[in-house]
Amino acid sequence: MIIEHMGFISLIPPLLAVGLAIITKNVLVSLFTGLFAGVLLLTSGNPITATTETIGEYLFPQLTDSYNAAVLVLLLFIGGFVGLIEKSGGSAALAQQAVRFLTTKAKTQMAAWFGGLMIFFSDLGSPLIVGPIFEKIFDKAKISREKLAWIIDSTASPLAVMIPFIGWGVYIMGLIRQEFENIGSDMSEFTVFLEVIPFQLYPILAVSIVPLIALTKLDFGPMARAEKRVEETGELYWKNSRPLRYSEKIDENQKSYAILIWLPLLTLFITLFGLLYTYGFPFEPVAGGDFRVALSTAYLFASIVLIGLMVLLRVKRFSEAFELYTKGMQKMVFVLATLVLAWALGTVISEMGTANYVIELLQDSVPSYLVPAILFIVAVCISLATATSWGTFAIMMPFAIPMAFGLDAHLAVCIGAVLSGGIFGDHCSPISDTTILSSTGAGCDNVDHVKTQFPYAVMNGLIAFVTFILAGITGSSLVFLIALSLMIMTVFFLSKLKPKLSQV
Repeated sequence: MIIEHMGFISLIPPLLAVGLAIITKNVLVSLFTGLFAGVLLLTSGNPITATTETIGEYLFPQLTDSYNAAVLVLLLFIGGFVGLIEKSGGSAALAQQAVRFLTTKAKTQMAAWFGGLMIFFSDLGSPLIVGPIFEKIFDKAKISREKLAWIIDSTASPLAVMIPFIGWGVYIMGLIRQEFENIGSDMSEFTVFLEVIPFQLYPILAVSIVPLIALTKLDFGPMARAEKRVEETGELYWKNSRPLRYSEKIDENQKSYAILIWLPLLTLFITLFGLLYTYGFPFEPVAGGDFRVALSTAYLFASIVLIGLMVLLRVKRFSEAFELYTKGMQKMVFVLATLVLAWALGTVISEMGTANYVIELLQDSVPSYLVPAILFIVAVCISLATATSWGTFAIMMPFAIPMAFGLDAHLAVCIGAVLSGGIFGDHCSPISDTTILSSTGAGCDNVDHVKTQFPYAVMNGLIAFVTFILAGITGSSLVFLIALSLMIMTVFFLSKLKPKLSQV
């Protein structure tokens, strides 16, 4: 039953989900509790009926829906491929070939940045691949471990969130699609995702600032002190530092071949874009179903090629390679559960009319052009508190998309604000998985990593906030150029104050 809204009580499920996520740091428990609370309200407080309807009317339908099932299967294919490529040794081989060209600090930092860009398919795997490879190279070049952690953190989730054909993009498009269905829109989630990319302002800035800092040699605050420590004393850590170690060290005796990474990725791209071309891409919008079929096929073919190479080159036996593939799939279970609960909670929120109630409260008091900036701030707060960008997306999308339609705000800008806020908060949180893994991969203290990264992140976050106000007014996809220009000007301004800022 679709109702206009249930008033204030329609806010209980999302507020409960947010509050529990902040308190417990457990997204699954928070989403399920919010879901159950909403169903309990819809069933007049009968706990038995609420329990059976939560399972039978809200969870099961998410699994039996053809669209949702396709997304879940696709995520399993992606997980299997990532599990293979992270253990193939191909990334290490590529890095070893590039080492002989790293004759300066700038080139070394740029190489680590480029390495992070190459491992775009796994935000969690990237730090554990790039970090250990460049760890000793940075030590030799007298560049701090904190700088390495910052670089691999800046090319992990900020990069992954902008790519539509990996797990991040599929997950986000699933959330977008659910809200389109709830409001009766027939827009393509794939087309909308592509439109959102220029408005992912914080991720764009986070990725772009690395080469800028490397080339201008601007380091301020704690990062400047860390660089000075290594340059003058050669000490890798502060005396009270407790460096993290990566749990799965790369086996230096394992055979590694660059072909193990570039040929599977080439197979992936050729298959994906070849199939999309038959649907009219890039000249025609591609239906979400066609995109998922093409992407699933591409990841399947890439995995087959990679397993074949690992066996032919005697890197792994077939049974070992296949086990890595299935383990990679198993790692996606948490993601699948999060997505199913997010879909179900979104359905409940829609039936309670939560977004309609919020729109009714705001429509006479908040200008439409401020909606993206407000969504950005709220997403930052939730992500910073919960240390999860994915959970933030799941909680915020049911608000952002209906608000964009109801308050006549720019849809792509609003979605971009949620994604940017989620990444910014996650990027600054000391308990974020990517923050911890970046510290782990670089072999540095997690607190030291957060302290040195925070000033750069806050600078980009402030620029993103200001630019979202401009984006809310204009709706122009070129606002990211304004954000980049502001970042460049700020960096060069700070470079003039470098001696003072190094004492901050």
